[in-house]
Amino acid sequence: MIYLIIISILSILILILGYTTFNLLRKNETAEDIVVNYLLYLDKISKVIEISDERLKKVDSKGTFKSDDEVGFFFQEIKQIQDILNEFKMKKHKD
Repeated sequence: MIYLIIISILSILILILGYTTFNLLRKNETAEDIVVNYLLYLDKISKVIEISDERLKKVDSKGTFKSDDEVGFFFQEIKQIQDILNEFKMKKHKD
């Protein structure tokens, strides 16, 4: 009789622990998927920043926008914005 009660309690405990483990595993996999999507998004943004930096340097290579007129001022502001964006590029690391 006592063995039947112990086996019943242990069986219920195993079912509860199995359910909670499965539930936590499912939540963890969902969180990992979200992190992977965020990393892909940040990688795309980083590539856009790199491309815009290269194009801005290519346009500025001739130095035609160094004048003090409105175009020169606007171009200098764009360069400052690009410098700020360059700080947000993802750093490449080796696994």
